[in-house]
Amino acid sequence: MHIGKVIGTVVATRKIAELRGAKLLVVQPLSPDLEPSGKPLVAIDNVMAGPGDIVYFIRGREAAHTRDEKFNPADAAIMGIVDRVDL
Repeated sequence: MHIGKVIGTVVATRKIAELRGAKLLVVQPLSPDLEPSGKPLVAIDNVMAGPGDIVYFIRGREAAHTRDEKFNPADAAIMGIVDRVDL
């Protein structure tokens, strides 16, 4: 799992059938000390996150398995909203 900050939303008027109804958010990956790390990515939102939220997300094929339709092109999915990080 990875930690990131939601920095935006994606509006798509047309999507493939497997992603209809999915909310898409732009996530900036963060380092363990919550500094930006890497390029922003688009992730499927599974927890009703919003801009400014710190979230944890998964990448790769596992992200596609968060949808009912398992054969979809998702490669990132938000799995939770972070309340705090203690190091």
